[in-house]
Amino acid sequence: MTDVSTFQLALSDARPADRDREGTAMLLHEALARSRQQEAEAAARRHRLARQLSAGRRWALLARYAERRAERARHRLRVV
Repeated sequence: MTDVSTFQLALSDARPADRDREGTAMLLHEALARSRQQEAEAAARRHRLARQLSAGRRWALLARYAERRAERARHRLRVV
């Protein structure tokens, strides 16, 4: 019959544990999944910031266009 403590020791060696910032032991695939999720969240934040900046530029461009068009319309009303 197999010794249970030897079997548990063999199992713990087969699954290396990693520690996160809180000191919680995680399995390697859990640490990898957490790392990938954090990278994806960081990429999403960068993408969201880039979209906000480009949207701001588009709105500023549209506002300048609308201002020029309104000025032309005011000028036409005064001339006629």
